[in-house]
Amino acid sequence: MITRGLRETCNFARAYITRSNFTEAKVKNMGLSVKEIVKTLQSYASLTLAESWDNVGLLVDPMTDNKVKTILLTNDLTEDVVAEAKQLGAGLIVSYHPNIFQGLKRVSADTWKERIVVQCIKNDIAVFSPHTSWDCIEGGVNDWLASAFNFTAIKPIKETPENPYQGAGRLLRLEEAVSVQDAIDWVKRHTGLDHLRLALGRHKTINSSVSTVALCAGSGGSVLKGVEADVYLTGEMSHHDVLDATQNGIHVILCEHSNSERGFLKIFQDHLKTKLLQGQVTVVVSKIDKDPLTIV
Repeated sequence: MITRGLRETCNFARAYITRSNFTEAKVKNMGLSVKEIVKTLQSYASLTLAESWDNVGLLVDPMTDNKVKTILLTNDLTEDVVAEAKQLGAGLIVSYHPNIFQGLKRVSADTWKERIVVQCIKNDIAVFSPHTSWDCIEGGVNDWLASAFNFTAIKPIKETPENPYQGAGRLLRLEEAVSVQDAIDWVKRHTGLDHLRLALGRHKTINSSVSTVALCAGSGGSVLKGVEADVYLTGEMSHHDVLDATQNGIHVILCEHSNSERGFLKIFQDHLKTKLLQGQVTVVVSKIDKDPLTIV
């Protein structure tokens, strides 16, 4: 079942490709404290929705009283993105993927992840990561990916106990059956990618008909495994998960990990600066951030 709010979100995601539906807010850019912005971010997507293995929230806090006037949105936080934030004068980086995931035993100049923490603190840049909390919410990353398709029904693959419209992954029933080639073309158009990876289901062809899609942004193998659908769409899957799916007659479309997530940042950019922060902070999407893999 699809809710009115989710339908509106998906329609907006499609419309954004050709035009922006938002106008610049007229509120003077005075800046906000890190604490105020983090509170707003958590009101958008509760951190309690994140997976138990995840590391989300305010991961770097310089503990200054400086007002944040610019926020930089990125999918991955690299040293080059930190340099971009410094050039922009950003006081907060919202990094979809956590820059600190496994525990750090020291913070020095020895590794690039440690240097990021040092540089952020030295330059009064806080870092917040929402990761899987954004995946779960209605209108979040997975719903953005789902909006590549025309569908009549959508539901999470793994629902949260509190809300049947929130949870990991999405299962879609298309408005009408289409070919695998059509599904590929829709995903390319939606993500802006020239190339995808495809594994055809056993005894199937590129012209085979599909009417259901199971998807999960990022690395979706564990979420998609065993789900009944004509197509699996995700960023990456292991060889053996792909093999298992195709031997069961399921097509697999892979975008590469962050390519299945990054497009949501532009949607969230407008929502954050106009709806949540009401124009008090400039919100910029990183121009440096990109998936490290290319098809050559």
